[in-house]
Formats: sequence, C-alpha cells, structure tokens
Amino acid sequence: MNDSNATESINGIRNVKFTSQMKKDYTILAPDIFPTHLPLVVEVVRMYGYKVDVLRYTGKKVIDTGLAYVHNDMCYPAICSTGQQLYALKSGDYDPHKVALIQFQTGGGCRASNYIWLLRKALHNMGMDFVPVLSLSFNKTERSPGFRITPMMIAKGLMALVYGDLIMLLKNQVLPYEKNKGAVQSIIDKWTKTLTEQFRRNKGLVGASVRKNMRAIIEDFAAVEKLNVKKTKVGVVGEIYVKYSPLGNNGLEDFLLSQDCEFMVPGVLGFFQYMFDNMITDHELYGTPLKSLWGARIGASMARRIEKTMLDALKDYPQFAAPTPFARIRELGDKTLGRGVKMGEGWLLPAEIAELIEKGYDNVICAQPFGCLPNHIVAKGAARTIRELYPTANLCPIDYDAGASKVNQENRIKLMLAIAKEKENEQARN
Repeated sequence: MNDSNATESINGIRNVKFTSQMKKDYTILAPDIFPTHLPLVVEVVRMYGYKVDVLRYTGKKVIDTGLAYVHNDMCYPAICSTGQQLYALKSGDYDPHKVALIQFQTGGGCRASNYIWLLRKALHNMGMDFVPVLSLSFNKTERSPGFRITPMMIAKGLMALVYGDLIMLLKNQVLPYEKNKGAVQSIIDKWTKTLTEQFRRNKGLVGASVRKNMRAIIEDFAAVEKLNVKKTKVGVVGEIYVKYSPLGNNGLEDFLLSQDCEFMVPGVLGFFQYMFDNMITDHELYGTPLKSLWGARIGASMARRIEKTMLDALKDYPQFAAPTPFARIRELGDKTLGRGVKMGEGWLLPAEIAELIEKGYDNVICAQPFGCLPNHIVAKGAARTIRELYPTANLCPIDYDAGASKVNQENRIKLMLAIAKEKENEQARN
C-alpha cells in the first residue's frame, strides 16, 4: 500500500492509514501490556525514527472510558487497552490531530485480532476517526505505508522481550527482599539504557555478547543487598494481558508485595514457543501448508537456543529459580490437556501452573478476564486434574472485569494466603 491509498471506508467507518509524512510529527500511543519489557521494546521502535509513548493511565476513569465506547460484552482486555488509548485522547495530554494508536493483532481465534476495528468504531463515535490506528502483528493482517517493521527491528524487538524476561524473572525474586528501596529499579533503568545503546550499534543480539549481557544482568541482581526474611511464594498465570498489565489486574503485583509475598510470573518467551508449537500442531492435525510448518520449526529452534543461553547463564546462580525448559513445559501440559486445546492460553495455562508448583510456588493465582472464554474454560476445567497431580496446590481463580470489585478480588487472594500460612505453620510444627 502507498501513501496515496491512505484512507478507506468500510461500513461508513474511516480507516486512516499512518503515512510516511506522519512519522515525523505523530506520536504513537501504545497500551501498557508488559511493564518490565515495554520500556526496552519502545526504545527499539524509537531508534527507527518513530515517536512512541506507553500509556500508564490506571483507575476507574480509564475503565469507564473503555465502557463508554466498547460494548460491555467484549472481553475485558479490550475494554482496558482501548480505554487507555481513548482516555489519552480525551485527557488533554495529547493533540488528537498529532497521534496514532497501535494495537497488537494476534490472528487466529482471539478477539484481539479485532481490537483495531473496535478502536476505529469508537473513534468514529467520538468524532475522531481522523486518528490512524496501527496494527502490530507477525501475521499478514494489516499494513500501513508509514509504519514498516524491518527484519532488524523484529530481531531487536524479540531480543528486547528476551532480556525483559530475564530482568522480570530476577526482579520478582529480588524486589520483595531489597534492603535499600529503589535498588532493583536502578538496575532495570541501567540495563534499559545499556541495552538500548548496544541495539543502536547492532550489538548484544547474538552469540557471546548475549551471554555476556545476561551474566552481567544476573550479577547485578545477585549483588543487591537483601533482607533475611521469609515470604510466601505465589505464582501468577492466566490470560496474557491481565497476567502482566497493572491496569488489567488492578495492580496485582503491588498488592502481593504489600502482603509480604514473593511472586513468579512465567515469561513471554514461553508464550512465543507455545505459539510456534501450535503452528506445528496445526500441520499435524489439519494439514496446514508446509511453509507455515517450516517457519514454525525455524522459530522454535531459535527460541530454544535463546532459552538455553538464558538457562546456562543462570546455572551459576542457584539462589535464583530459573525458567523451566519449554520441552518440559510441553510434558507438563500433556498430563492435563491435548495440544489441540490451543485457543487463548490453551494447554499452556495448566502447564504453567504445574511448572510453578514444581518450583515451590504452590499458591497460584489464575487471572481470568471476562469474555476470554478459552481462558475460563481451560483454567477451571483443568483445576481438578491439577489438584490430583499436585495435592499441595493452592489455586485461586480471580475474575477480572469492569464490574468486579477490587476489594473482593483482594479478599479472595488474602484467603488463599491465609491457607498458605496455615500450611507453612503446620510444616514448621512437624
């Protein structure tokens, strides 16, 4: 598509494309999905000449904005992510004539593929359908003439996610114990700056430089002064948006910190490997084209190499719980569900619950957003099998939706933690 074809209309709703002329003056507004990963990912996009802001708005006002323009039967992540963007346009913080909105399109069965059209309909109803909406996707869904994702941008973006996984893993295991407040955040800021500078020079992307960076990151976190206190270990799984997003999960991580918990959240790299594995499953079950199978195998092979690099770097630091290799994750999933169950988080969700329990995080919160039917069905349907396989499992499903009470959510978590404390006290007596 060229810039001369930059506007089209479907069912009366304008689809304004982001043109090459807009690149200089427009700011692209992105919803906050991965708080630890996005600062580095955004720096990658900025180094290619785009202006990008990640929206950090939270609270009822944001959700209410989403509800005003998105039907409340839509999934909760749609209400949250579009609510953040629409709130930004109404807040006065940005000139609506100088911004574009970006959403991730998943393809497949997830309604996230349609978020961009929800946004366009909302913009039309707001009288702002002059605002371009961009699609970020690895599938051939939509393209804009002024926003081009190059192979090098993809490589840097994926490595940003990998480094983000490592930083998140270490942050979650050190932050609850840090002696000097702010020490962990200073390490995160340092490495966001360091890795950004390396990426600008096309460094830190492959081979020895990645191993060197990972080891140095681990050393920095290992050197943080820690309090010698005992914390309750909690795992967090669920739909990918509410699992990570503070807006989507009502500040779950901050709440767990306030309750003297250490928490672990599985990384994004595992989800990518899950998607590659699903493409291979599609070929085996439905005979999808060989081209897709080859692409999935190549992607899976690259992910395994990156995963091995991270695991090797963590071997010399036994004080940190390392991620479980994806090959083992698949085995854990096979104990509960067939790999054909792959809508939403599918078989990966109970596999991640099993992974967390095997690492000592027996208390597991399953974040379930309204409207994500596969997530609800898989999580609740597999709970009995999980409890049979792991008698110590203390599972706590939490529903997140626009009408849910934060107090009720936190009270359910407190009940889970009370049960955990009883078990800890019983073990101490024995």
